[in-house]
Amino acid sequence: MDNKSEVLLRQADLFKGKILLVNPPQDQLYQHLDAEVAIWTWNFADYQYFQKTGIDVVFATQPNDSMFDQVIIFVPKAKEQLLYVLEQCAARLGQAKHIFLVGEKKAGIEGAAKLLNTLGKSIKLDSARHCQLWQLTLEKTVTTQPLSAWLKHYTYTLNHHTLKICALAGVFSQKNLDIGTQQLLPFLAQVKTGEILDFGCGAGIIGLVLAKLNPNHHITAADIDAFALKSTELTFAENGLSTQLKCQAITDIQDIQQQFDAIVSNPPFHQGVQTHYQASENLCHFAKQHLQPQGELWIVANRFLNYPLLIEQSFGQCQTKIDSHGFKVLYAKNT
Repeated sequence: MDNKSEVLLRQADLFKGKILLVNPPQDQLYQHLDAEVAIWTWNFADYQYFQKTGIDVVFATQPNDSMFDQVIIFVPKAKEQLLYVLEQCAARLGQAKHIFLVGEKKAGIEGAAKLLNTLGKSIKLDSARHCQLWQLTLEKTVTTQPLSAWLKHYTYTLNHHTLKICALAGVFSQKNLDIGTQQLLPFLAQVKTGEILDFGCGAGIIGLVLAKLNPNHHITAADIDAFALKSTELTFAENGLSTQLKCQAITDIQDIQQQFDAIVSNPPFHQGVQTHYQASENLCHFAKQHLQPQGELWIVANRFLNYPLLIEQSFGQCQTKIDSHGFKVLYAKNT
């Protein structure tokens, strides 16, 4: 059982009625609550886990329109994302109802708890297992803003064209273009034409640049995160390139059945606040199986990661196109 869930179970008598669990870990907490449980998650791996249990679970950027008696939020990684989640949840409750917030100290639960005070009175209920549990009693009636109100925007100039990037709270590189992607973008004009997979699409800038460079590029944007997939969808729509885009929720490269002419990625290595390399390492191991003959793999990664070796083990070769600003752009061809 996750430490956060164990802290909740120390106060299990508080949880009654119809409860929405938001962003919960993969464990059996739901079995130990004397309540009707529903789940809202934006992590596709978590969604698949809970879907197998038969629980009412939704994978989306917002919960369903049901009304709840209580909400339990597991603190997400970004402050702005927590503000969005609080608004969505408070709107589905009424005054005097409770939102519970639980999280690890290293994930910033104490700072996150301060955000509760804008909606009502909050108290700390428990502190154990390096976690804290807070209770908010709602004192306001809340209405939700449109999703567009939560977007951050920035631009990228390509061949004298200004591309607009849209990113929702919690999405990688939400406010500006990250250094790794900056190293990769100049090479995208060399990517083989055809069906292209943008693995770990984030806000969609890699796929967007590819689509803008060549109208014959058809982009499959894949990510584990619903906020990333929605951001990519909005990014393409903002630039009038939606017809070249297909979004797909995945947990891993092996979830994808299609073969591509090219796979391009600034691969993710974080899930929440945890460092997690498995999905990126699997990309290096299994990308070849998802490429057409003569298909290409393009990856940008931190210099210290062992991706060149993993790619060589699979493809028999790996070229370093550039080594700059702490990142390497790596290339391999399916011969």
